[in-house]
Amino acid sequence: MAIYLVGDVQGCYVELQQVLSQAGFEAGNDELWLTGDLVARGPDSLKTLRFLQSLGNSAKPVLGNHDLHLLAIWHGLQTPHPKDYLNALLEAPDAAELIDWLAAQPLLRKLPNANAYMTHAGLAPQWDIDTALIQAEFVHACIRGNNRQYWLQNMYGNEPCNWEMATTELEKFRYSVNALTRMRYCTETGDLEFSHKEHPQHNPDNSLKPWFDLDESLTDSEWVIGHWATLEGECPHPNIYALDTGCVWGGDMTLLRWEDKKRFRVASTRTARH
Repeated sequence: MAIYLVGDVQGCYVELQQVLSQAGFEAGNDELWLTGDLVARGPDSLKTLRFLQSLGNSAKPVLGNHDLHLLAIWHGLQTPHPKDYLNALLEAPDAAELIDWLAAQPLLRKLPNANAYMTHAGLAPQWDIDTALIQAEFVHACIRGNNRQYWLQNMYGNEPCNWEMATTELEKFRYSVNALTRMRYCTETGDLEFSHKEHPQHNPDNSLKPWFDLDESLTDSEWVIGHWATLEGECPHPNIYALDTGCVWGGDMTLLRWEDKKRFRVASTRTARH
């Protein structure tokens, strides 16, 4: 058995199948770990979710911000954006089953036999790993539970951006969602910041730092992330495996075989979009 990890699919079903074929992925034997943002912006979110659900326990995704947004749309809390191409999924006869499958997925996974973890965005500098595990499980319980709509309705917003300012359950929930699925840059004190997504070499604000430049937990742990397409799969921190290479924007789909760290890439079938 091999473990393969893939960056943000975002409904790019054709490229996902191409990169799995290139790597020799064997359904039923190998595992496919996904960094989140399974849906939206690409043309085939419905085919993507149906395929991943068909893999059973071999598919091991975490949720990204687009996945959580889809859940909010399904429950009537948000309006779909035309560029998300979600109508086929929302109108499918098995949509409710696929949504329940998506809502059952966690926001953090630990890779077997290693001090290595996968989240969509990363690890908040104001957290240690134990806190991240606890908060990810808290959000997971909220999203898959009976009060899902309440939590999704109150998910949106940038505050609190500092973990110490999160005192209520709702504030801790929102901070945790933002840290696990939306974070890229932080202030020098570790506060979350959401207005910048440039590559660190092109960031115009010197007061902001990539989260991984501030995170002491990375000294002896490894993290697999998606979300930050402008990194183009190359993170300057040696313990970070960045796998979102912007397939949906005309870049590549990137797959990492965990055992030997070999990467497989296929080009997008779309022209670059901005």
